[in-house]
Amino acid sequence: MHVIAHLSDTHIDSEPRSIERTRAVMDYLEDLPYDLDAVLVTGDIADHALPAEYEEARRLLTSRHPVVVCPGNHDERAAFRQHLLGQPGSAAPVNVVHRAAGVVIALCDSSVPGKDEGFLEDETLAWLEDVLASTPDAVPVLVGFHHPPALLHDPFVDGIRQFGAERLAALTGRHPNITAFLCGHAHTAAATTFAGRPLLVAPGVVSTLRLPWEHRAHAEDHVHLDQPPALAFHVLDDEGRLTTHYRFVNA
Repeated sequence: MHVIAHLSDTHIDSEPRSIERTRAVMDYLEDLPYDLDAVLVTGDIADHALPAEYEEARRLLTSRHPVVVCPGNHDERAAFRQHLLGQPGSAAPVNVVHRAAGVVIALCDSSVPGKDEGFLEDETLAWLEDVLASTPDAVPVLVGFHHPPALLHDPFVDGIRQFGAERLAALTGRHPNITAFLCGHAHTAAATTFAGRPLLVAPGVVSTLRLPWEHRAHAEDHVHLDQPPALAFHVLDDEGRLTTHYRFVNA
């Protein structure tokens, strides 16, 4: 059995709020009486892509569990690489693969420099195809990115979702061992399907999406700030069944 923690949208900035909420989630994971296969953080690590924000995020996201991260629309690739990953700065997509015993996690960069919506560049799709081609057919693969490639029925989020997703759907049809897609961006725990696979959205650490049918103070009141941070646990069992649990954390 594989257990993977999935958090997203920490939006680390200079304010104590984002730092304290991220620290609360990471402290909760550190205190678990269990060794997780991975902790995934699907984008919007920093709020303004500043070096100091990434350096703070690097301290906060240090864990006894393997941590795997990808950028979101608030991130900037060169700064992300240099100040969070400790790599030379580059504007190329930040694509990361994590191979554990019996499961592969491929995190794709869906960010588009200078824009809020998402798109998987041809370079990223070719990289993902290579990861899948080098993975035995019997090994499940979880594919993650920041932007959801399907409608979540919230106009604000749907307007800045991942576009060009038909290319990802075509790739998926060639690789039956893609077990599920994991993403963030929406700041809400959600579950739907894409290309015949589960699409599982992590809740936001920094805030929670205000759904269209919920009360709001004004038209731009898109998020709840008073709800606690949350995360998902994805459990992949020996029969290949994926189960997801969502947890709130006291901040």
